[in-house]
This record gives sequence, structure tokens and C-alpha cells, in this order.
Amino acid sequence: MSRIVIIGGGPAGYEAALVAAQLDADVTVVEADGAGGACVLHDCVPSKTFIASSEVVTSYRDTEEFGVHYEGAGTVTVDAAAVHGRVKRLALAQSGDIHAKLIKAGVTLVKGTARMGEDTLGHTHRVRVRPADGDAEYAIDAGTVLIATGATPRRLPSAVPDGERILTWRQVYDLPALPEHLIVIGSGVTGAEFASSYLAIGVPVTLVSSRDRVMPHEDADAAMAIERVFRARGMTILNNSRADAVKRVGDGVEVTLSDGRVVTGSHALMAVGSIPNTADLGLPEYGVTVGPGGYVTVDRVSRTNVPGVYAAGDCTGVLPLASVAAMQGRIAMWHALGEAVAPLRLRTVAANVFTDPELATVGVSQADVDSGKVPARQVMLPLAGNARAKMAGLHDGFIKLFCRPASGIVVGGVVVAPRASELIMPLTMAVENHMTVDQLAHTITIYPSLTGSLAEAARQLMQHDIE
Repeated sequence: MSRIVIIGGGPAGYEAALVAAQLDADVTVVEADGAGGACVLHDCVPSKTFIASSEVVTSYRDTEEFGVHYEGAGTVTVDAAAVHGRVKRLALAQSGDIHAKLIKAGVTLVKGTARMGEDTLGHTHRVRVRPADGDAEYAIDAGTVLIATGATPRRLPSAVPDGERILTWRQVYDLPALPEHLIVIGSGVTGAEFASSYLAIGVPVTLVSSRDRVMPHEDADAAMAIERVFRARGMTILNNSRADAVKRVGDGVEVTLSDGRVVTGSHALMAVGSIPNTADLGLPEYGVTVGPGGYVTVDRVSRTNVPGVYAAGDCTGVLPLASVAAMQGRIAMWHALGEAVAPLRLRTVAANVFTDPELATVGVSQADVDSGKVPARQVMLPLAGNARAKMAGLHDGFIKLFCRPASGIVVGGVVVAPRASELIMPLTMAVENHMTVDQLAHTITIYPSLTGSLAEAARQLMQHDIE
């Protein structure tokens, strides 16, 4: 029986463990926090649960347009303790579900930390395990090791989080009350999501963006559309503004920008990226290549340069998505255990930003097309013309579709809409399966539905072929 040690129990680690157990391997997962790792306990699951609360508040906005009126004050209040309590309960429940699934599959779970040990003879790798309960360190010799240790919020020396006024996104759920004025530093995906959700629940938000628009690495049309929504709803966005320092001043914070301006608020949320958790794993000493920034270097089947040692998830820097981490972990186990496996294909990976509205993308980007890197035709349809969108009072958002100029094969898409994370699935399937706009256009959609705009976009591209 193959013995496998997985260091880290997040999506990359636990999904890999389930695959390996299914293939009758002897699997041990070493995880410091609990099943699901930081993703489930501190990052993705908590943040999306928090966003769910903001969506409930959003549903009460502009109801007069629908003929719905509220008696009395007509205001919606948010109980921070209740919201944060629900966030933590659901995170623990999800972790518990994953724990039960792993145990049922026959996986050995060890709460603690691990690192690569001394080199061994033969085709095994020694992993040194340090249990969290204080028991003595011990070694496991495994034929395959998977490094799946994830990443941690980046901390700047000039803006050290204190957990009270200067916060990482893992600390916001410990606040006893909502901020009176939140300054979000960093306008990438994480910063935009938290800025959007806090704004929705009634917190004044200032978003500090070092670039000329929010979410600079996302589709420009989509990012600008969401930025317009943010501004229309009252968010202050400081573009081309870099935060040099954040300090606590009494019951608030002061953020000093590089041009000398000072922005004040009650709390500051640092959303300036993550760093991989690879420093204490003994990887360089073991001969495993670690690239710039501390990311473990891997190929498309998750192999490092050392035979039998794989890595997956955020510690590799490939693409910081839980879905990608999980697939990297599965691919690693399929490859290690001799199963047929296709290398990771990032071109077919869908990604979503959980702002309001959401932003989902798959396949080639607008930048790829504009630069000439990928030849493609495109169409962009505003949601305002969609019947279902009109019924729901949706005024913002669009569908964008890319296809090959001659064949009409769908190569990418962008959706800005509520639940774009669900709407992107048909386009993902089209990209994955090399469908043409003709095939997409001939698919009958529900009327009225937002998905109808996907087929309409395909029909417009198909008409170009006829001309």
C-alpha cells in the first residue's frame, strides 16, 4: 500500500486525501487549524458567509420601485455579533463536515505541523510531525509527500495589524460592533469584496487603490462597471493612491498616503495580498526548489523538482482559487498513484469576485484580445435589455462573449450580474468542450431568465458568420 503524507488540510490537501484514499493509499493529513484549513476556517468560507449577510440587506434596498413599503422607520439594522457568530458557526460546521468525510474515507488526521526531515535511502521521504497536543515529535516515511500549506495575509511593517483597529481580513469577525468608517487598503479581489459587503450593510467605506481603477487585474469593462456602482452607492474610492503607513490614533486610524494626504476612519482593513506558508517546511534543505516570494515551483501535474514531492494550492502561486487548489491536489494524487490524468488547464478555470454585482470570468481575457495575443471576435450585451433583469430591477451588469474569428469556437466570457458565479457555468462548459457560438445559440433557454442573454450574445456572434 502506498503511504502518502499531506502537509496542510485546506482544499488542496483534503481533496487530495480523498482521491488518494479512494485509490487505497495509506493517507495522513497534518493540519494545524482543523479540517478545511485556513480557507474554510478563516478565509473563503467566512468571507462568503459575511457577504451573504450583506446580500440580505441589499434585498431591502430600493423596494419602493417594486411597490413594497415598510411601516415605521423603515430602516434595516445589522447586529454585528449575530453576523460574526453565524460566520464562525458555519465555518466550524463546514470544517466538521470535511473532518467527518476524511475519517469515513479512512484518512488519518493529525492536528499539528510538519516539515521535511532528513534525506532517506530508497524511494521514501521522511516527514517530521509535531503534534499540537505537545506529544513528542515523530517521523513518517512516505512514498509521496504533498505540500499544501496555503498562504497568510501579508503584513506591512508600516501598518501592523492589532486586531482592534488595524485588521487583516481574518480579524474582522472578532469586532464587537461594525466599524463607523472603514478604510480598505488594497483594491484587489479581497479588498473589493469586503468594501462591497461593508458598504451594503451601511458602513461608510473608503477604498484606497494604488491603481487607476479597482480590481486592476480583472476585465477592465467589468471592473469599471462595478466601480461605478460602488461610487453611486456612496463609496469613496481613492484611485492612484498608495498607503505608506497606517497608525492607530485614539479610537480611530490614520492612513498616510504617498502624496502626503491623511485619511481618517474608525478602522483599517489591510487587503494587500498574501504570502505562502513555506518558510518553516525545510524545503530548500531538502532540495525542493522555492521560487521568488517563497512559492513552491511546480509543473502542470503538481510535481516539484524532487521526485515524489508534490505541491498544490496557494503555496504554489499558480492561481489563488480554492477550486484550482483542489484540482491541483487531485491531479497530484492521480499522477503519484499511476492514474491517467490531464495536466492542469488554467484557460478553462472560471473565477468569480463576490462583489455586488458579482464579476465572473472564464477563458481568454479582453487584454489577450486587445493585444493580439488571441485572435477573437466579441460581443457585449448590457443586462438592462434582459426581461428578467428588468423584472428584478437590475440596471447594472453585462454579458461579454469571445469566440474564434473563423470557427466560432467559444474561448472566453465575462459576466457582471447578481449570481454571476452561477451564470458563468454555461460559458465555462462551452470553453471546456470547445463549443461554438452556433451550438450555444441553438440551446433553448428559459424565458425570462438572465441566461437568455448568454444565448443572445451567441446569436449575435453567429450572425457575424452569416454576413
